[in-house]
Amino acid sequence: MSAAGASSAEGGEPAVGPVPPSGLLDVLGVASVVLDAEGRIVLWSPQAEELFGYTAHEALGRLAAPLMVHKEHLDVVVKLFADVLLTGKGWAGAFPIRHKDGSTRMVEFRNMRLLDDRGDVYALGLAADQSTVRRLERDVALSERIVSQSPIGLAVLDTELRYASVNPALERIDGVPAAERLGRTISEVLPQLNAEEVESATRRVLETGQPVVDVFAVGRTPAEPDEDQAWSISLYRLEDAVGTILGVAVSIVDVTERYRAGIEAEAARHRLALIVDASARIGTTLDLDRTARELADVAVPELADVAAVDLLDAVVGGRRSSLGPTEPAVFRALAVRADRAADALEAADPPGQIAGYGPDRLVTQCVRTGQPVLVAQVKEEDLTCIARSPEAAVLLGRAGVHSYLAVPLIARGEVLGALDLKRTHNPRPFGEDDVLLARELASRAAVQIDNARWYQNARDTALTLQRSLLPRHPSVTGGLEVASRYQPAGATTEVGGDWFDVIPLEDDKTALVVGDVMGSGISAAATMGRLRTATKALASLDLDPARLLEHLDRITDGLDHSIATCLYAVHDPRLRQCRIANAGHLPPARVRPGRPAELLDLPTGVPLGVGGVPFSTTTVGLEPGDQLVLYTDGLVETRRHPLDERLDTLLSLLDDPERPLEELCDLLLRTLHQPDNHDDVALLVARAQPLK
Repeated sequence: MSAAGASSAEGGEPAVGPVPPSGLLDVLGVASVVLDAEGRIVLWSPQAEELFGYTAHEALGRLAAPLMVHKEHLDVVVKLFADVLLTGKGWAGAFPIRHKDGSTRMVEFRNMRLLDDRGDVYALGLAADQSTVRRLERDVALSERIVSQSPIGLAVLDTELRYASVNPALERIDGVPAAERLGRTISEVLPQLNAEEVESATRRVLETGQPVVDVFAVGRTPAEPDEDQAWSISLYRLEDAVGTILGVAVSIVDVTERYRAGIEAEAARHRLALIVDASARIGTTLDLDRTARELADVAVPELADVAAVDLLDAVVGGRRSSLGPTEPAVFRALAVRADRAADALEAADPPGQIAGYGPDRLVTQCVRTGQPVLVAQVKEEDLTCIARSPEAAVLLGRAGVHSYLAVPLIARGEVLGALDLKRTHNPRPFGEDDVLLARELASRAAVQIDNARWYQNARDTALTLQRSLLPRHPSVTGGLEVASRYQPAGATTEVGGDWFDVIPLEDDKTALVVGDVMGSGISAAATMGRLRTATKALASLDLDPARLLEHLDRITDGLDHSIATCLYAVHDPRLRQCRIANAGHLPPARVRPGRPAELLDLPTGVPLGVGGVPFSTTTVGLEPGDQLVLYTDGLVETRRHPLDERLDTLLSLLDDPERPLEELCDLLLRTLHQPDNHDDVALLVARAQPLK
């Protein structure tokens, strides 16, 4: 049996067989001396030989008093010896003893009477050097005082890792009285502590003798049942003077404040990192829905398990909204994000949906007051004030929503909507730090959302105006089948100046027009509208294309120095030809069955508005089945590619004369138009048809 396990048997029963000795008696060097009734030495231990200096041969049979006591003390010693033998009462005390070398030593004595089986009387004396005894007494007293008064928690675990003793400080630290702890293990006493790690370290110390310092432990105790505490634990193996393992000494320092400060510091770093991340991720575009999704993506799962971004419907429409105390709030859901909360996701308003929330709903209260609404611990009755409907409240309850926070989205002094946050899997309730973080995120996002809102409103207005200025033409006119597209610029809110037109003329002829007013904005749109109107009026006069461009040039010259490019073509199905004039525009492409697509070789001419330069008309054939593709520069020009390369790509896409024109328009836009292009695109495709 090992030394560590010899002190007790299974189940705490005393061990059977010899137990390793304690070293305390060895440290004391307790000597044993037995005297007969006459005071002669009859037994003499080796420790007595060491303490008094006489060998057993020298001491046995001699009178003890004359051998070891000075003459002046003989009477006292003889009287004490007689009293012990006569009364049977023991005596204890210190007495000066003469050593064999002539020196005097103070010796602690314990004297008692002995009787043998024949009734003879003896005196037993147990003696130890007084200085050694006093030193041990001081050590014990000091140890007891330190243990009892130390602010550090101290405990001793036996070799079975069960509490053998604890000091008052440890009782205060974890709130467990010593009486409820002795004989039990750490995990039995503190089940909410990470006891396995501590006990594993303790077992290693017991086996190896190597101390372990600063084992970190976190858990909850009866002293603080609702909050985690933290301790720094150090472990040392206890051995006696002869090396017998007694157990493990445990010192425990409460570092809860440092632990909580560390958590707060880490939380602060996390909040700062989240805000920095939000600044980079929110508002990457001026798309309203995407901006709202970016806010929800930042909030989940770092801040909440479920996040919804809702704007007041009036705000989305560009109107200011103020709610009275009894008015409901009408929201348009923009984004919702959930992490492992399917029921909560189902309870949320789907993006794009308009939903009304009564005046008693918490999100309504949030947007009405412009202040956050926090429900740290959500009770069942709170769910009806959070959800939009009783059915949604049931889903939120099933999802395990236990904490709720709504913060307003405020930009430029106007409440736009709310960021709605819920926790399901995250066990921590929302706190004031979470409110501050959510408000910061909402504040930063609200400005981006407001920018996106106004951008979208302005863009919608611009596109509506732009499209209202473009023609609505039949798919077949005269001898042509026609398809067209207008694609607004990808990154501008201003109205562009690109236009196209299909103008039916007499004798089944058709005029095709594509133009581009340089610049953008209302001025460009106004110029485009005037040129389009003028072109339609001039086309009705059946002018030669070059003559028509000359008139347009004079008109353009009078429009505040505007400049525009224009391609004007007149198709005559009877002659199966097109007459075309160009004013600084890109050449059209012609597609003929059985032949590769080509760019028509036309005199480029100068843009409208330059003035003083004549235009010329070119006649090209256009048989039934042939196609003519007219476009503005926004389709083919980019900053990264040469124009010739882009025109070659255009021609390569015109590889199937039989492809439906609508499909061809989509193919050209999808392949050639760049999303970040800052120019509009006007595209007009015509296929010659045989006259009926």
